[in-house]
Parts: sequence; C-alpha cells; structure tokens
Amino acid sequence: MEPTQELELSQIYNRRVTDKDIFQELMTFKVREILLVANHYDAYSIVREGRFFDKIAGEYLQLNLFTAPRITSVNSADEALLLLKERSFEMVIVMAGLDKKQPLKISHQIKEAEPEVPILLLVNNNADLKFFDEASGNIDNIERVFVWNGDSRVFLAMIKYVEDKKNVAKDVHVGDVRIILLVEDSQKYYTRYLPLLYSIIMRQTQAILEEESLGQIHRMLKMRVRPKILLVSNYEDAVEVVDKYTDNLICLISDVKYKRNGLDDENAGVELIKNVKSKIVIPSLLQSSDPENAEKAKLVNAEFIDKNSDSLSLDIYNFIHQRLGFGNFVFTNSRGAKVAEAHNLREFVQCLADVPPESLLYHARRNGLSTWLMARGEITIAKRLRPYRIEDFESFTKLRQVILDVFEDVRLERLRGRVVSFEKSLVKSSRYVIRIGEGSFGGKGRGMAFLSNFIENIDFDEIVQDINIRIPATAIIGADEFTHFIEKNNLYTLAFVEQKYEEIKKLFLKAELSDEVNEKLYQYLEQVTCPLAIRSSGLFEDSLLQPFAGVYATYMVPNNNSDINIRFKQLCTAIKLVYASMFSDSAKAYFDAVNYKIEEEKMAVIIQQVVGQRVGDRYYPHISGVAQSYNYYPFSYMKPEDGFAVLGVGLGKYVVGGEKAYRFCPKHPKLELNSIQDQIKDSQSYFYALNLDDEELDMESGGEDASILKLSIKEVEEDGNLRHCASVYDMNYDRMVNDFSKRGPRVLNFANILKYDYIPLAPTLDMLLRFFKQAMGAPVEIEFAVDMDAGRRNLPTLYLLQIKPLIRIENHVEINFDEVPQERLLLQSNKGMGNGHINYITDVVYMNIDVFDRTQTEEMGKEVAELNKYFEKEGKEYVLIGPGRWGTRDRFTGIPVYWSQISHARVIVEMGLPNFPLDASLGSHFFHNVTSMNVGYFSIHQNGLDKMVNFDVLKKQDLISETKYFKHVRFAEPLEILMDGKKQKAAIIHK
Repeated sequence: MEPTQELELSQIYNRRVTDKDIFQELMTFKVREILLVANHYDAYSIVREGRFFDKIAGEYLQLNLFTAPRITSVNSADEALLLLKERSFEMVIVMAGLDKKQPLKISHQIKEAEPEVPILLLVNNNADLKFFDEASGNIDNIERVFVWNGDSRVFLAMIKYVEDKKNVAKDVHVGDVRIILLVEDSQKYYTRYLPLLYSIIMRQTQAILEEESLGQIHRMLKMRVRPKILLVSNYEDAVEVVDKYTDNLICLISDVKYKRNGLDDENAGVELIKNVKSKIVIPSLLQSSDPENAEKAKLVNAEFIDKNSDSLSLDIYNFIHQRLGFGNFVFTNSRGAKVAEAHNLREFVQCLADVPPESLLYHARRNGLSTWLMARGEITIAKRLRPYRIEDFESFTKLRQVILDVFEDVRLERLRGRVVSFEKSLVKSSRYVIRIGEGSFGGKGRGMAFLSNFIENIDFDEIVQDINIRIPATAIIGADEFTHFIEKNNLYTLAFVEQKYEEIKKLFLKAELSDEVNEKLYQYLEQVTCPLAIRSSGLFEDSLLQPFAGVYATYMVPNNNSDINIRFKQLCTAIKLVYASMFSDSAKAYFDAVNYKIEEEKMAVIIQQVVGQRVGDRYYPHISGVAQSYNYYPFSYMKPEDGFAVLGVGLGKYVVGGEKAYRFCPKHPKLELNSIQDQIKDSQSYFYALNLDDEELDMESGGEDASILKLSIKEVEEDGNLRHCASVYDMNYDRMVNDFSKRGPRVLNFANILKYDYIPLAPTLDMLLRFFKQAMGAPVEIEFAVDMDAGRRNLPTLYLLQIKPLIRIENHVEINFDEVPQERLLLQSNKGMGNGHINYITDVVYMNIDVFDRTQTEEMGKEVAELNKYFEKEGKEYVLIGPGRWGTRDRFTGIPVYWSQISHARVIVEMGLPNFPLDASLGSHFFHNVTSMNVGYFSIHQNGLDKMVNFDVLKKQDLISETKYFKHVRFAEPLEILMDGKKQKAAIIHK
C-alpha cells in the first residue's frame, strides 16, 4: 500500500465497469465506408433499378441500428485505386458482370494497394458461382462470394460478416460475447443463411430489449452484445474456431459434406459435432439438401433441417428462438415436461428459487441458464455463473443458493454509487442514494450523489486499511415534490407574494404531501428506526454559482417512538418546515443580497440517517468535523493549499456554527500554534446531542433546536466517549497527558488520533481533500462524522455528510505593499483574504471599543443588522470593523450575526482586544458564504507594525450615525482597498 500523500486520483479512480461500459467497448470496428466497384451497366441495374442504397438504409432503420454505412460507387479499377488513396474504406464490394475475369484483376490490384481491406464479391445469379468457386483457386484476393438475389438483407449480412470477423477476438475477451458457428462451403447457401441468421438474431435481440424497458441509447448499446456469427467452409477452420472459443460457443450450424484434410468428406459435419460435444454441450444443427442425412443427425443428438424445405426460414427461426435463449425460458424436468416458464429476468429469478432441483440441475448441466442470460445482455451474471461446475456442490440446495446469490450480488453491485428509485428493501444501505419523487436533487443532494458515486469507484479498503469511508444511508425527495406541494395546496400566493413567514409555516404544516411520497415515506419508516436528519437542498444551495450555505433549515428527528404513525407525522412535519424555511426572513435577506429571485428557487429534501451512537436518552457521533482544501490562515511551514480541518465532539451543529473547536492541518496534524494555556482556554466545553427522551416533539415552536440538547463536555467523559478525543492537563508538570484518572481540565485536542495515529483520520482527510479538489476542479469543503465503534471490517468509520465547492475569484492582482504610504494607512493586516483593488467605498462602520462589553454581543449583532439595512436601502457598500469572530454562534467569542445581516459589507475586519482574543471563523457556514462571495476578510490580532487599525483617523471623519456600540463615519474621498489573496496581505489607505 502506497502512502496516501503520494497517491494521485488518476491512479486509484477505477470507475466500476458496468454492463453498459462493456457494451461501449464492443464492436469497436464498424463498417462506415464501403467502396462499390461495378461497371456502368451493373451499377445501374443494382443501384438504380434495385434501389441499392435505399434498401441498405431501410434495413438498418428497421433494425434500429445507428446509421447505415456510406457507399461510394466507382466504375473502374483506376477510379477505385485513386479513391483508396484519398479516403479510408472498411470494405470493398466488387460486382461481377458479364466479364467474369475483370473482378479478379480488380481485386488483385486493390489487395496490392490495400492488403488489410477485405474484398467481397457480389455476383448477379447462382449460375455465375461455378466460375468463382473456392475450388477454382482463382479468388485468392476475395474473402467471400455472395449472390445478389434481390434481397437487400444480403448487404447487411456482408457488412456484419466483416464486422464480426474483425471484432470477435476482442469482444469475447472484453464482453464474453457468444458465438454461432456456421460451417458452409456453398456460396449459394451461405448467401441465403447469413442474411437469415443475422436478421433473426438482431430482431430477436431487439424484442428482448424492448421487454426490459431500457432507454433507447442503452438498447442500441446492448445490441452490441448479440451473438457473433462466424462463417467457415472447411473442417480445419471449424475446429480452430471451436478450440479457440470453446467456452463462448452457443450454437453450431453445419453442412454435412465439405472439405476435411483437403478432400470432400461425406461425414465432415457429423465428425465436427462429435468433436464439439466432447468439449461442450450446445445446441447443434445439421443442414443438408439430402433428407436422408437426418438419420446422421439423430446419431449425434443434433437437429436437422432440409435446405430445400419450403419453410427453411421458419425452421431456422424456431431453432434459434427455442434453443438459443431468445424466447421465454421454459424450465423442464429431465423427461422434457414443462414445470415453469419465465418471460423476463424478474420471473427467471423467481423460477430459479421455486423450480424442483432436478429441473435446475438439468438446465445447469446444459449451460442453458448462461445462454439465456447472454441473449439478454446480462454479461456480468453470465460470467459469474460460468466458473461453477455441478460437481462443486454438495447438494442441490447449495447450487440453487449460489446461483441466487450471484443474481443478488450483481444487482446490488449495479446499484452501488448510483441514484436508485425507492425500494423498501434498499433504504438501509449506504452504498447508493435513494430517490423519492422526481426532479432535481438540489445542491446538497447533488453533492451526496457525487460522494456516493466517487467513493464506490475507488477501492478505499485497499488504500486506507484502518478506517472505513462511507456516506450515511441517504434518501432524497426530488424538487418536483416541492412544486407539487405548493400547487396542490394553493400556497403560491402566500409563499411567493405575501411572504409572511409565520403564516407560511402554519399553512405548510396543515398542507399535505403527495400520496406517492407519503406512501414511500411510511414504507421507509417501516424499515428505519434510527434518528434522521432532514436537510434542505435548494437548487442554489452549495452550487458552483452561489454558496447559499446554512441559509435554510435542518431538523433532527429522533424517530424512536413506538408508534410508527407518530414517527411518520414527525417526519412529514420536518419536511414541511424545511420547505417553509425557504421563505424565512434570513433566507429572503440572503436572496436580496445576492440579487436572486426567490421564485427561481426550488427545494429538494435530504433524509439522512444520523451518524452516532445511543447513550442513555441521547444520541451523538464521537466526532464531527469540517475540512477545507484551502487554508486562508496558514502558519509556520503550512501552505494555503494544505487545507485545514476543524473537529468537535457531538453533533456537527457545533462545528458549522463556528464555535470553539480544534483546528489543525491534515497534512501536518502534529503542528500546534497555541500554548497549553491557550488550548485550555479555547477547548470545547459543551456539545450538542439529539434528545431521545422527548417523544412529543414540537418542531413548530421549538424550531431547528427542538430535539437538540446542549450538554457539558463532562457528560461525554461519563459516557466513555472522551478517551481518544481529549487530553488531561497535568498541573504538576505543566503538560498534557492521556491519563483520565488524573484531576485537571479536559482539553479536546484529539491528540490520541492526530498525534499518536489511533485512527488515520488526518492522512485520510488530506487524501480526500486532494482527490475531491481534483474531481470538482475547485477547492472544496466537506462535512464529516466519525463513528469510533467497530463497524465493517471491525474498524471505525469516517462518514462523509456533505461536500460543496469553495467559490473563489481567481483573477489575481499583484500589489506591491512596499509602496503603500505608511502615513495614510487606515488599517493593515497580514492575514487578509480576498483579492483586488477597490476604490469606491467611503463608509466605515466600526465598534466603539471604549464601550465594548463581551456580554452584550447579541445586542451588537442586532445593531449591525439595522445599520446594514440602511446600506441596503441606499445601495451602498461599507467597511465593517469589530472585535472577535463575526458570525460565531458563541456570543462570548464574537458577534453572532448571519451573513445576510451584514451583506453590504464589502470588507469585514475582525480584531482582537485585551481579554477578547481572536479566533478565526473557519468552518462555519457564515465564513463559507463570506469567502465565497470574495468579500474582503481581514484579521488583526493586535496592533503592531504589520497589523493595525488607526482609530484616530476614524474618529476625525464625518459621523453619519451612532448606536450604543457602533459608529458610522464617512470619508470625503473614497478609500483605497488593497487585497492580495496569495500573499494574504491587505491594507486600506485614506486620502
């Protein structure tokens, strides 16, 4: 196993090969260009009178093939040779007219010029065949001779003959395609047989695919898995095919008399059938113009057809339909009595489970199961069944179970990484995403579908051997249900026009979801009894165009009531409240801020099983986290592209809310910035868990936190879940230890995981961030949770909960900060984000630090929101300066605002004050929105030479308005704002 740091996505992303992928690899050689060489008279008779081109095109259209080949007609060898130099042709057809020697000369000249291009000869009638008989020795340059008998199917047969011969070796290797071997030395009869066989095979294959309810493109691709037809004319060539493709032969159709060892042999066909049956049991057909040869067929257990029969076409059709798996599968016993019949794959599987053992054994011995499956393009199942032999099984029961297990394994493998339609039996799995209803999945939903597909196409079990990587079991209600919900309940005017949020919530809760969705949700709950997260997934949410992070609601549902009807009502309530959250005041402010119309938005809903464990009456994961592939605040030898991660104990609400959590770089997890005292001070002191004790959940009045408990971190230790997540401060030796018997502060630094590699969380996150960045073509943010309990492979599991792009404006502006006049500096930061040169802003809103009170940050947030409304009304932008972390949910570490409440701030400055140190808002939804909008975001820990705010200058400007904690001032001339994102430097200059 290579170190994960050295792995590249291209090395390990092996997209699972599905049957559809295999279909696309088949028939790579296609006849697209045909050169027809015929004199004027022959060309006229066949092309004009016989409507040559129209008939070929018509034959292709009738068989639903993609496009007919283009046929170019020339009248002489000179014209043919000239055209062969100018263009590529896959085959040449030479017409034999009155001058029978001319085609031989032409074919010789063409073969010398283009030795790889197959040449086929077309004669006008059976009488001409004698001259071009293989025994004459004069057709060395001609591959096959066919007769134009007025049936346009002969051209299809000529084309498919060439294609099959060219493709057979690769298609058998790639797709395990099956082969019909036709042994016939009479040009007259193979001219008749081949068109008949191809027409029957292709029509039968089409009829089967129509039954399977596939899309048109998939049906066309699946046609490529039809059996190949190989034509040979002597015993030795036939044996060569048999020996080379023994396992893929499904049928032998043979004449009785043809050459063996260079001489005509009256029993060559009989001997060939004996040879084949000594190796494999397949249907065999002897055909002869002498009816007496029927007795020879009986001796070798083969069927017989008289070439002179008036019903030849029907006889061949019946043979293929019944014996090659194209019809219904008729299960018989050893005496030939019918015991069951399957019309499609679903019925076939049911019959396999129910038919008597002797019937199953009878068909298994004769390879009938595999043959029928291949006729339906079920390559993977047929391949899985092939290695098994009857002798490998102790009993019929075990044989039956293995066959049924193969079907089920292949079915589930096909679902892995895909979005699959709702099926009650599938909802508990984390290997795919379940669709409920139609329509878009929204931004988050698309992210989940991408995650599912991505991790199923990489063998993470091999790459990361000490941790599992999964998504939680996830179902998504498509956005069409939202539209249906609005229309069915006549909510459009209320929601989109009147927009009164409290009324919207009440009416949404009284409204009904569609019957189809209600039925599927009820069936879902019959299978699932663990806690559920009901998440929004708007069309714009987490999109590549706008971030919309954390704007809508997420509700946690305990889903543990003994009455399924109560659980169903709670689930529906959560879904309706998520719908309603699109019309909340904060969401509407966000739409206004980004200049989007709320009518353009639609809401899908994600139903996700909550990662975690039950402890008493609460439920929470051991670890929740956020990781980004780009770090706006690197330190020491870290680089911005090394990324960062934030970890906390309990539900992820704590981390994405921007509260105190442990930050580290996955590439350098042992690197620490803070002193021990700072670690103690900044350590997580509480966590969130899901309340399993409140069976009468009131989400309407309780909101998103209705089921959430906020608990002391001591309770995690009492639950036994702190052991690998925290260290203990040993006051005697001023150090951190991993001994929980000692008294002292518990510091959540995840040392046992990050420093001592209890689980490979850091390298796994580092690898995933790199891979996801490459896969999405942009920096990314992922949310995750870790279940430390032993799961699959007896290992802990890293669950990926969400992924979104970090939208950054990449038009970089180089700024020389050495030329910045120091005497005109308003502020300067060496931890600045954003990029560009702004020179139109005159307004600044700043905190009056003389009256700052760390206990009143919520009131400060309300004041800023009101000031922002003024700028929104005026259509202006401003610079915002304040203490601590903007957007935090912890009111003691900064000012708790939503981004929409400061949406007109073009530059946001966070400052550190005495007893109010600065800790950046990394990992929060607020921070994601700010950086994604390319808002300038400057961090100033404390005044110094390279980081400062000049309050003296601010105090001298015109005071426009003043609140209890903030002042709004205006400069006479626009400020000059300089931001260099790569250097992470920023400055604001006044005139």
